Amino acid sequence: MKTRFLIVLTILLAVVALVEVYTFQVVKTLFRPRWVHWSYVLLSVLVYGIFFYNLLTFDRKVGQTQATLMATGLFLLFTVPKLLIVPVLFFEDVIRVFIWIKDLIGNSDSSPVTFTERRKFVSQIALGIAAVPFLSLFYGMTKGKYNFKVRKETLHFPDLPNEFDGFTLTQISDIHSGSFDDAEKIQHAIDLINAQESDLLLFTGDIVNNHADEMEPWIAMFKSIRPHTYGKFSVLGNHDYGEYLDWDSPKEKEQNFQNIKDLHQKIDFKLLLNEHVKLQKDAASLALVGVENWGVKFKKAGDLAKAGAGLTAEDFKILMSHDPSHWDVEVKNHPDHYQLTLSGHTHGFQFGIEIPGWLKWSPVKYVYNQWAGLYENASRYIYVNRGFGFHAYPGRVGIMPEITVIELKKGKSIA
Repeated sequence: MKTRFLIVLTILLAVVALVEVYTFQVVKTLFRPRWVHWSYVLLSVLVYGIFFYNLLTFDRKVGQTQATLMATGLFLLFTVPKLLIVPVLFFEDVIRVFIWIKDLIGNSDSSPVTFTERRKFVSQIALGIAAVPFLSLFYGMTKGKYNFKVRKETLHFPDLPNEFDGFTLTQISDIHSGSFDDAEKIQHAIDLINAQESDLLLFTGDIVNNHADEMEPWIAMFKSIRPHTYGKFSVLGNHDYGEYLDWDSPKEKEQNFQNIKDLHQKIDFKLLLNEHVKLQKDAASLALVGVENWGVKFKKAGDLAKAGAGLTAEDFKILMSHDPSHWDVEVKNHPDHYQLTLSGHTHGFQFGIEIPGWLKWSPVKYVYNQWAGLYENASRYIYVNRGFGFHAYPGRVGIMPEITVIELKKGKSIA
């Protein structure tokens, strides 16, 4: 583990060095005063110093803190835009070498003014390109992370009991309460949840980053989510098991896990641990199934057989499973026919591009087949919530925090 960390650190330092060599060229080309150059150098030293200090002193007993979040955010804000500067200037350097060779072979002299003017023009282009991700990341850290969106879907099922025609549910996922830093924005999100007036509220995991006490300052706020006619239910996510920290003892880890499970009761949610409940409406019922976390690359504590014991293919079922990879592997072709699965986990990578009806892209699509929104397979659906909170990067670019409202309708699938 230590050797791997040193290799990653060495590669990271090499990339930073290359980026800074080219970026400093742009600064020198476009800004003549030496105080600007020195100011840039000092700012660079400060940002990189903060980031690498937090990286090297990261305490695996504490985990992510507001300090490490901010250090990561500043590093990305200061580095990612420059990654676009490098290829622009490198391409110009390649052209310059070819021109130099051509002039050398042709025994002609190139005007230094021509190179200087070209370099200035290319530097202006590079700086303009870099401004786009800089402004996007800055917006993501200041506004985007709390720019909550209510997304609505209407799903048709031929086997939906008539009594549940028009039934509505609200889904939230990935609260990550340890990352919050603005109570007013969180209260606004709670108000949005209450405003939907759904029949049922479901939370699909990751109530904290690691520690149960991260949620303590927010309990009263989440407890103020209004009672829903058919209840408020939840499941666990991969971050709820304390798997990403070093604990002094197994007993300490187990106590934290128990405290995390107790949090759900404190905010008036019924936590489903590989079990199901029947939601009754008149003579009809709907089965709500909740499994513990099950992910291809994460903890596999979920037990679908145990959770669905006693249910048949004829029962209409809504499955809550935090990681959408579970749907791909075990659920979508299950003989007991799980009509609707609700997941989260991916956060949509907190970075991407979404233009409704035109484009939906994020780097996370190369990791998960289902990563944001609605997907269908043989009239079985999964909805992947983009997440309520944020983690690692303290912002969201293009993929906004989400409150999902789904209406169930009786009728033929229109997928």
